[in-house]
Amino acid sequence: MKKYKVALIGYGFLSDIIAKAITEGPLNEFELVGVLGRTEEKVKDFAATYDCEPCNEIDELMALKPNYTIEASTPDGLKQYAEEILNAQSHLIVLSIGALADEVFYNKIERIGKENNKKIYLASGAVGGFDVLQTAGLMGKIKARMTSKKMPRALKKTRDYDPRLQHITEPKEVFLGTTREIMDFMPNGLNLSIATALASAGIDETEMRVIATPNFEGDEYKVEVQLDDEIWIELDVYSKTSAIAGWSVVTILKNIESTFVI
Repeated sequence: MKKYKVALIGYGFLSDIIAKAITEGPLNEFELVGVLGRTEEKVKDFAATYDCEPCNEIDELMALKPNYTIEASTPDGLKQYAEEILNAQSHLIVLSIGALADEVFYNKIERIGKENNKKIYLASGAVGGFDVLQTAGLMGKIKARMTSKKMPRALKKTRDYDPRLQHITEPKEVFLGTTREIMDFMPNGLNLSIATALASAGIDETEMRVIATPNFEGDEYKVEVQLDDEIWIELDVYSKTSAIAGWSVVTILKNIESTFVI
């Protein structure tokens, strides 16, 4: 018998990575019990592939009594389901971390998590290095900055999108502000900026830049953190696809079952 039950919200590319890690390894102590999504037929297909229960409503998913529920949907999906998941006595693993830029929502689920003695795990996505960022932040007041390179077509759904970006020949800065402000500019594309900010200087204190870059494929992130003249941290991460975000959830689950936690 498996030690932990896992439920999934979402049936896309990242959920597929997580489900395969549970059903085929390396997550030997976990059992995938159910999946929830918006399109009934796709939910059924995913459930049939991974031998779990297809669910149309969150209460159906919670009736399976998962120890951990993984959200791999959208910020709106997280806001819709988080409270019920925590009240159902399930820990919550979050990919759509951008929703936490909403201070009211953040405070509410933090309170509900504490009341139910349940953890809310934030997946590191395509960045990582959260341990060293948190350590520096505990040592003193740090300065934090994050820069993201994006292909111009990835910016089509941003606020005030300019079609001329598709024809640039040199990198062009399209956003400069805080990580809280970036979620208004690009609600679904930079969840990990909120995670990075929460692990470092805070959502309102972490500076965010977005650079439209021609002939660029994938995502590239640079995180810079400074503590006076004592510590300087630079993290550079490039990923061609979003697969690393799915594997960051697998890492969380692996640490949950491991004796040695990295």
